[in-house]
Amino acid sequence: MVSAISGSRILDGIDKEILNLIQRDLPLEREPFAAVGREVGVSGQEVIRRIEALKKGRVVRQISAIFDTRVLGYESSLVAARIPPERLSEGAKAINSHPGVSHNYERDNYFNLWYTLAVPPDSRLGLAGTVEVLHRISGAESTRILPTLKLFKIGVTLDMKEGATARKEAPAYGHADREGADRNITEEDRDAIRILQEDIPLTSRPFDLWARRVGTSWEELLERAEDLRRRKIMRRFSAVLYHRKAGFRANAMGVWKVPAERVDEVGTMFAHYQAVSHCYERPTYEDWPYNIFSMVHGRSREECEAVLDAMAAESGITERLSLYSTREYKKTRVRYFTPEMEAWERLYAGVLR
Repeated sequence: MVSAISGSRILDGIDKEILNLIQRDLPLEREPFAAVGREVGVSGQEVIRRIEALKKGRVVRQISAIFDTRVLGYESSLVAARIPPERLSEGAKAINSHPGVSHNYERDNYFNLWYTLAVPPDSRLGLAGTVEVLHRISGAESTRILPTLKLFKIGVTLDMKEGATARKEAPAYGHADREGADRNITEEDRDAIRILQEDIPLTSRPFDLWARRVGTSWEELLERAEDLRRRKIMRRFSAVLYHRKAGFRANAMGVWKVPAERVDEVGTMFAHYQAVSHCYERPTYEDWPYNIFSMVHGRSREECEAVLDAMAAESGITERLSLYSTREYKKTRVRYFTPEMEAWERLYAGVLR
């Protein structure tokens, strides 16, 4: 098995412990890195030093608040497109121009480009209009909008010690969390969201720095962050990794044809697999009969397939595909309540005329 490498060194046990902890949650306290250090038996400064090295080695992508796009009032969807192979890179670049496109991958399927899109509540084009613009400017031959009909699980946690296994655990965030979230977003909430979505400064008291930037105290900022989490607006405050640099070189979008009467049962079952990072019900089309989507990240295709095979054996569902990403065109965080999306719409609104 290939070990993850940061820069020129193989990750050691402490690196992996830190990565496992900060993927789940960075403590919302004044000295969060010291808190992580107490968990793994090193100083806060040593945690910072290691995270700096992991960022330099492109293992850690970002540490920040993760929000629920739908709860913030944004429309969002997974989109599948078929673009002629000779135009794929050009088409992907056109799609990437939209600030609300956070993930964009080539996958080994007839629909060869898969991207996620979010548009703000005040979007003039809306989700469907934006997808239509992206369809046209990308040169797509076919495009399918695949919004979430039901969320069973969302939350990527790559197990740096064990890799992808069929181990079970309760989902950290699912349908009940989203449905029970407070959607009354105040201007004070927006101010906090704008700063908490940034990449956290690697210093012993990072929230002090942020608080000074927004003209408040660190106590008030952390209180606001805890309030956003309590109200299910913020899902967690945690790290996102560069999967390949972390040793997870395969990601399989497992898509399943599940009878309508079994969707809730099977979706809930799949969501309990630790290696499944996302699990949703999505709509079907005449040329796309798969209604349950389950993302599995593994250190190899064989590792991913072993998890998917275990899911098939437990559920009895045999009609499935495994769509592997063959190229990453974009992976970033959606930035909320910023002016970039409005500027993009002004630039491309004329496409629909």
